[in-house]
Amino acid sequence: MIVNYGFNATLTARPGMGDRLVDLLLTGLHGGGPGASEHCVVYLVSRSASDPAVVHVTEGWTTEEDHHRIFAGEAARSIVAQIEGLLAKKSEYTDYVPVCGKAAF
Repeated sequence: MIVNYGFNATLTARPGMGDRLVDLLLTGLHGGGPGASEHCVVYLVSRSASDPAVVHVTEGWTTEEDHHRIFAGEAARSIVAQIEGLLAKKSEYTDYVPVCGKAAF
């Protein structure tokens, strides 16, 4: 599948909540979570090397519409609601359209 819409999000957890934030974000890869959708081509959760409270999420979607439709669902709304309670400040987002790249895990 081709990624036609994506974004990077930087989330900053409240003190001592970085591990919980990562765990919660990773639940999005399972079951009915947004990262498990066939329309989610990239779902990468990373930690800052210098600040354990800072978590980065990279998502790539088939279309922006697919992203919005999946995030309007119950599973995604539940995860987002739980994430909001762990954050120290508002998340920062940067949208993008991938050109080319490589991923190996």
